[in-house]
Amino acid sequence: MNTIQKIGLGIFVIGFALFTLILGLDSYQLSTDSLQVKTDFHKNAILESASEAGLLNKNITSNFQFIPELKEVIIKAQKKLSIQAVESGIPENVGEWEFKIGEWEIKDYLLNTVKASSVGIVSQNKGLFWMLTVGLGILGGLIYILPSFLTIPGIKNNQIYQNSMTKGLQLNIRSFFLSITIIGVIIYGIFYMNYNFLWPAVTIVILGVIIYLVLYQKNEKEYNDNRSASADFTGWLGVITGIYLIGFYILLYWKPEYITSWILIADPISENISGNPASRWFLYGMLYTVIVLVMGIRMIAKYRHNKYQKLRTYSVMFFQTAFAFLIPEIMIKLNQPYFDFKNIWPLNYTFFFDYNMDQLIASGGFGIFMLVWGIVLALIGVPVFVYFFGKRWYCSWVCGCGGLAETLGDPYRQLSDKSLRAWKYERYIIHGVLVFAIVMTLMVLFSYFTGKSHIMFISSETVRTWYGFIIGASFAGIIGTGFYPLMGNRMWCRFGCPLAAYLGLVQKFKSRFRITTNGGQCISCGNCSTYCEMGIDVRWYAQRGQDIVRSSCVGCGVCSAVCPRGVLRLENGSEDIDSRATATRVIHITEDQVRLLS
Repeated sequence: MNTIQKIGLGIFVIGFALFTLILGLDSYQLSTDSLQVKTDFHKNAILESASEAGLLNKNITSNFQFIPELKEVIIKAQKKLSIQAVESGIPENVGEWEFKIGEWEIKDYLLNTVKASSVGIVSQNKGLFWMLTVGLGILGGLIYILPSFLTIPGIKNNQIYQNSMTKGLQLNIRSFFLSITIIGVIIYGIFYMNYNFLWPAVTIVILGVIIYLVLYQKNEKEYNDNRSASADFTGWLGVITGIYLIGFYILLYWKPEYITSWILIADPISENISGNPASRWFLYGMLYTVIVLVMGIRMIAKYRHNKYQKLRTYSVMFFQTAFAFLIPEIMIKLNQPYFDFKNIWPLNYTFFFDYNMDQLIASGGFGIFMLVWGIVLALIGVPVFVYFFGKRWYCSWVCGCGGLAETLGDPYRQLSDKSLRAWKYERYIIHGVLVFAIVMTLMVLFSYFTGKSHIMFISSETVRTWYGFIIGASFAGIIGTGFYPLMGNRMWCRFGCPLAAYLGLVQKFKSRFRITTNGGQCISCGNCSTYCEMGIDVRWYAQRGQDIVRSSCVGCGVCSAVCPRGVLRLENGSEDIDSRATATRVIHITEDQVRLLS
């Protein structure tokens, strides 16, 4: 590491440390103006409860004290209004939830009021602290990355399995982290679902069945059980990074009131784009986009010897910045619904939810267009594009999840488990999630068109809530991104994404895309398998001269980029579309003849 890179790393660490520390710099003071609620009934009841509790206009220096007290005040006001509704009745011409406080409103009231009640150095200097945190992080990252453009292009032996940030963990340690996370998520899920034990229990049973099928059903031939994990447990920087990412997603999804200082520093950016103060999702989108852009530059520097890698990196940077971040915010400024044109069902599992459908329909002609666009893209666009280009057109060129995995997650791509056992887990889990997404969507549509909230004894509202919790938040966020430094960068794409499963089914059976191999030139260096983020043992195929037509392959092309002999090529062809990858092509040379073996 040269001096310039050390300076860049130092600047980044300072910005990152300040970003973390600002969460404890502000004080909090509840006032009439800072209380953010929807109706006067709610406002008066909460102010009355706050006054009784001595919280009104009281300056509190810690959010760990302020937030629980504020939440208790809101809950007391909720109970008071509910009792009043029963005893005295709801006033005339006033809706039930205009008078009473719904459970779903408590979280919004808490978050928005904590943010508005912030007083202190951060809330008074939002732009300055954005520069000192996010700005310094960007500057430090770029200073660290840019010297890479001066090095000789190409993939080198960069000691990824000796670096404490990228070497990964021993298998039993990885299993420990994953088990603890799953157990913690399911336990919290019981509280999240208001002590409804049914769906956590169903999840445990399904996981048990999958584990049994993988561990005890010996119906497949084992090959090369290469897990690409380090032999000892020294990846401490990776563990710390993973824990930080996991903590970030827990706060973002379930306790956003504790990160209001981060949301505040995003206010100036949000107000300039959409005209509205920042929400937690704007904060997330802003950080997501910044990371993809900065780490995208790193990706280009690393793979600049390969045109394909540069083009697809430019693509994911563009689609994340324009389609996922800027266009939806600009649409809000134009009084149109928030809409990400590249987000496809079933990845966008909320697309068919009643509130989204009603909002699109109520928005007139443009809203109807967005509704039709989403349906056509999912039902027609996906199979057509996959037929011609494979799933890479989305997973490696357009998708935001894939964009983050390919940029921020690139240093960890070698940690993907290449074992047959992992592949079995992959097949059961990802297709199980796809089935779950389809069933949940059908139940939601049934409720939307019939007005019935239950199908037999099952509530469609409960099913979609559990899906959002266990798949949309826990799997896609906490495990999908938080486990980058622990188990590789495509955990979500490989094991959990229902759209990836849908794309993969089309790719395996009806797509012109494949990675062709020339087995006669393979020297078994193993670069291709090492760098495969999807856990495919590419070398196993290359040694046999067999085309790689795996439903999980996202066509990132890195295996081809790191191959020193040009054995692997990304190609499109339709000759054998109905008999995919059945023949191997190895040239066998003897004294008297040359034969093409299959």
